[in-house]
Amino acid sequence: MKNNPLPRLDASEELRQRILPLCRLQRGQTWVDPLGRHKVACMDAGDADSVLELMDGEKASLAIHDPPYNLVAFEERELGEYIRWCKQWVSNTIVILRPDSSFYVWLGADQRNGFQPLPDFMVMMRQAPLRPRSFITMRNQRGYGTQKNWMAVRQELLYYVKGEPVFNVEAEYTDIPKILRGYYKEVGGKVTENGERGKSENIRAGNVWVDIQQVFYRMEENVSGCYAQKPLKSIERIVRASSTKSDLVVDFFAHSGTTLLAAELNERRCFTADVDPVFCEITIRRLEHFRATGRLGWQNGHPFEMELPEFEAEAAVDSVDAPFEPQLQATMF
Repeated sequence: MKNNPLPRLDASEELRQRILPLCRLQRGQTWVDPLGRHKVACMDAGDADSVLELMDGEKASLAIHDPPYNLVAFEERELGEYIRWCKQWVSNTIVILRPDSSFYVWLGADQRNGFQPLPDFMVMMRQAPLRPRSFITMRNQRGYGTQKNWMAVRQELLYYVKGEPVFNVEAEYTDIPKILRGYYKEVGGKVTENGERGKSENIRAGNVWVDIQQVFYRMEENVSGCYAQKPLKSIERIVRASSTKSDLVVDFFAHSGTTLLAAELNERRCFTADVDPVFCEITIRRLEHFRATGRLGWQNGHPFEMELPEFEAEAAVDSVDAPFEPQLQATMF
């Protein structure tokens, strides 16, 4: 079995420097899909002018964001500073959403540090002109913990709406068969159980997702070097439930390019971005790789195999220079 993965790119500055010359985008530049469906921009999501330039007057029906949970461009930030930065990109997203649209954000809760930043983010979102719709938990197959605590195996996903957006219930049934009977209810004078009333032999997805495999190196969709890759199935679930074909989806934290790929697979358009040229290049290459081969990722290889066929993984450096300083003035909703 091929074994040529990249190490975590946020922890290997030497490798990043080798990859940067291979990147097509620098800060302020945008790649436009030759087929006219998608865009990838290298920008700070907190910069309103950059967001408007990317959108070029278009409005999105769905936003799916996965920001770094306590970092801004690999640099750890004080909690208040992080929340101010979040307020900027949330404000920028709201401006470019349609009147009826959906907003999803993955956000962690560090149980070793006051569950930051999740509760602070949720309090901040109370000021936003969005309605909370659901708090989703996705279960990881692997986790971390000690003999003195419950193993941490969850990822949090917040779901908000603007106006009255589409929600396609029929699109989101899981692969889990209905095996439990019960929940009896009288319908039209006849007592029925839940299996009779449903439209599928499988159960609907709820707000606890236990049927999605966490990405690891043996999976085709794996993109090594990306330290926070979300499963394609989880993003496709959101895309199918909260948008329709040809809708525009935005993601301002592209990372491994999963939202772009989910849009491509489900006949949506996607405008995505990342502040780091390396992840912008990975996102573009993942789409190109899929179109050329039909494959969803590189499994235990990596996106730069042509230019870097073999290398010795470098040990993580003690510190990584941040490629930008975010604007931190508070932006009111």
